[in-house]
Amino acid sequence: MSRKRNLRAALWGVLTALFVGLLTACGSSSSSSDDASAGSSAAKDDGAFPAKVATKFGEVTVDERPQRVVALGWGDAEAALALGAQPVGASDWLAFGGDGVGPWAKGLYRKSPQIIGTLEPQFEKIAALRPDLILDTKSSGDQERYDTLSKIAPTIGVPKGGDQYKISWSKQTEMISAALGIPEKGERLIAETERKFQDSAAAHPEFKGRTIALGSRTADAFGAYVHGTGRVDFVERLGFRNSPAVEAKAGASFSVPVSRENLELLDADLTVMAPIGVDARKITDDPLYQAVPSVKAGRSVVFDDDTLSNAFATDSVLSVAYALEKVVPLFAAPLKQEPLLPQ
Repeated sequence: MSRKRNLRAALWGVLTALFVGLLTACGSSSSSSDDASAGSSAAKDDGAFPAKVATKFGEVTVDERPQRVVALGWGDAEAALALGAQPVGASDWLAFGGDGVGPWAKGLYRKSPQIIGTLEPQFEKIAALRPDLILDTKSSGDQERYDTLSKIAPTIGVPKGGDQYKISWSKQTEMISAALGIPEKGERLIAETERKFQDSAAAHPEFKGRTIALGSRTADAFGAYVHGTGRVDFVERLGFRNSPAVEAKAGASFSVPVSRENLELLDADLTVMAPIGVDARKITDDPLYQAVPSVKAGRSVVFDDDTLSNAFATDSVLSVAYALEKVVPLFAAPLKQEPLLPQ
């Protein structure tokens, strides 16, 4: 409890200091002009305001066009950039470095953002940025995290059912474009990206109805992703079905643990694995992994390229276009090696 009181006291101290500083600086037009230029969040028009966005925590109202956006959720910064925003602060979930975004978003920032922590964001640092909108749409859905952020600025948290990062790139884009007052731009961007998925699915009819197991390995354990997460949403749009065996074990989390003794849970028409913090050989050289039927038959993909793996994992409206071009051919190759029986 003392830690929470200290955090709350520190936070309000920062906010009070900022308020006094703003009163002192109100006569300086050049400073506020620079801030607006650096943090402008929604193209050149004023957009549709007040904007209302439905979240798990209730409806959030954004009264006017945001000037200083902080993007904290997984991929939120990339979605904001795709919509013409310039976040002043952002989280780097996949440790890209630099501006905290993948190469598919390189060059979109006019001014580098302040990088904010991910699982435990630095609330004082966020408050010091004086945001007028916080994006946290792809996040844990933790109530305390949301409550703390919403005291700093209007916060677009996870949608209903979006706990534990269970939100697609399309829902993320929809919510962020609404908060920025440009829902029509979001709709156009979503429609364009959905057409790319449809084109990829049409080019690969061998995907339709096939089962797929999407997993990862860290230094400690294997795991498999469940329906509702970005990776699974990506392959489902291509026609795949997530492994029924994995789904049978799904709970509230975005993945299920898979013990080495039970790696056959990863068996499917196609098995796709990503190393997280370990070398890809930690997967490919594992004799128990090699014994999984789909792997033994040559129907597996293990990402050994960080850029491809991160494009697939980020699942933002920007990264999925890159993944469709680069990752989809990797999925197609093993399925063309031998015919599969109709299902």
